[in-house]
Amino acid sequence: MLTANKLMPQGRGLASVLIKRATTVELDWDVRQKSRFDATDSQGRSIGVFLPRGTAVRGGDVLVAEDGSLIRVIAAPQPVLRITHCSAHGTPFDLTRAAYHLGNRHVPIELKPDHLKIEPDHVLADMLRAMHLIVVETEEAFEPEGGAYGSHGAGHGHDHSHGHSHSHSAAGAAKPLVLAPEAFDGDDHGHSHDAHDHHHHHSHDHGHSH
Repeated sequence: MLTANKLMPQGRGLASVLIKRATTVELDWDVRQKSRFDATDSQGRSIGVFLPRGTAVRGGDVLVAEDGSLIRVIAAPQPVLRITHCSAHGTPFDLTRAAYHLGNRHVPIELKPDHLKIEPDHVLADMLRAMHLIVVETEEAFEPEGGAYGSHGAGHGHDHSHGHSHSHSAAGAAKPLVLAPEAFDGDDHGHSHDAHDHHHHHSHDHGHSH
């Protein structure tokens, strides 16, 4: 078994011809979110992947094996719930509200300009449909957000340094923002959706496939 313990996010730094020649390995999110796993590449080789703890592998990333060979990762299609807003009775802002509620539940979620994707969950699907969103079961690659401080989030390969030159003297240094405990809703995770009075008196079923 070959060992791969180096990851090149999105193949940065590699010539495109090398990436094209690389073998491939197709993995779903359940595997790619782990830092250690076994896989078989397109040449039938067994690859043991050992990456730093907390590393998530994204589609388009390139693994480097101990013999120097490259393995390009493909995000495998997997069952997901595709969430869109109801153009007849809602607005695109409904997606923002849905993302907020899903985020409060710490649900892995892929954010797109016109839709959201989450892993199948019938309870969440029912909640989203009750919010007048359209939920469809499908099979697609799943690349959830990795968080602002993740190893590299959602396949975004920008190493950008924001040129905000804050020259604070020691006396005038910016003070960190500190919020008093009462600034937070102490029961934020109670998620009482009764507060959302949608005033929708139409009867439409978002349970069907669109």
